[in-house]
Amino acid sequence: MELIQNTPDLSAYLAADEVIDHDHPLVRDTAARLAREAEDSYAYARLAFEFVRDTIPHSADSGDLRVTWRASDVLEQRTGICYAKAHALAALLRAEDIPTALCYQRFEEVHGLVAVRFNGAWHRQDPRGNKPGVDAQFSLDGERLAFTPDPRSNEMDYPVLYAEPHPVVLNVLKAAPDRPYLWKTLPTAL
Repeated sequence: MELIQNTPDLSAYLAADEVIDHDHPLVRDTAARLAREAEDSYAYARLAFEFVRDTIPHSADSGDLRVTWRASDVLEQRTGICYAKAHALAALLRAEDIPTALCYQRFEEVHGLVAVRFNGAWHRQDPRGNKPGVDAQFSLDGERLAFTPDPRSNEMDYPVLYAEPHPVVLNVLKAAPDRPYLWKTLPTAL
């Protein structure tokens, strides 16, 4: 599948905003701590991915009822669904000047992940969190995502790489007072 940037301006994939708030002190401090452990940007990207995947539980797996959507809130509260975890990873990567896009897949609901740009190409990564049957890994040599869509079941990869969260996703997250409500309103398409 050919991934398509929704804007040709690569600097948009480094920008901070209300959601990917990599200018927030908690995001900056977390990024700086991880960067001290990395010998280069590739190692940093892997460490940031593993940090989000492994230390921030997916709220459905942990039973946490809180809904987070801003990257700094995900890091502070240590919880989030796939979209929120993607926002946190994007913020950590952008904090270290690694272009990062948000991207989506469609299953019963829309699933969120990121793509990082290295060596002139985009590489999708899924920080959702592993569990039995899910083994997502950081990889620049072929995708190791949490899920693979089955086109026969009307599942799909959306090819668009967004510089900002898709408005449908963001509106649903912002409107949800808790995860049970969120589960009733998750988007089924973009």
